Amino acid sequence: MKTPLKFILLWTIATFGGFLGSLFWVEVGERSEIGLVQAAIGGLAIALPQSLILRENISIFKWVSFTLAAWVIITAIGIGAIGWVVPSGEFLPLRLLYGAKIGIVGGLALGIAQCLAIRQPISWTWQWILVNSFSWAIAIPIGTTIGFILRRVTHLFLGEVAGLAITWLVVAILTGINACKLDKGLGV
Repeated sequence: MKTPLKFILLWTIATFGGFLGSLFWVEVGERSEIGLVQAAIGGLAIALPQSLILRENISIFKWVSFTLAAWVIITAIGIGAIGWVVPSGEFLPLRLLYGAKIGIVGGLALGIAQCLAIRQPISWTWQWILVNSFSWAIAIPIGTTIGFILRRVTHLFLGEVAGLAITWLVVAILTGINACKLDKGLGV
């Protein structure tokens, strides 16, 4: 039996590690530069390690398939692959508002897709949808602010990439904490 701290640590490593691994195949860029194939590859890189952590409480095939589909749909409808897209614009307050908005929508889509694979009561799955939406709505503004500042200071696009990494780290921690809180039976 995993302790809550061990679960959160494993979840964070799986999610953040999946993002880092995805960078071998997915080029970080602006919204129009990330295609459906790259979104699918990125979604697979995240969903596969997550599914291994959750394997006792989900259908692995459904988790991977639905998560991958959500990333493709988010990208196809024009929001972009939110974890790999650097927000455009030089006015920080607008970037923050836009980040929160796309975080809510993207997190909602991911939460809905993933809840279809969870073998838990319906009340838990609704909470998972809200957790995803909230986590992305918080993480994107944090990451975009750090990326914005780093790019301004260094004059390197790499600052924006570091901001995306912070976004993924925050999402991984928040969803991991909430997965433990929402249902003690979810692998902990």
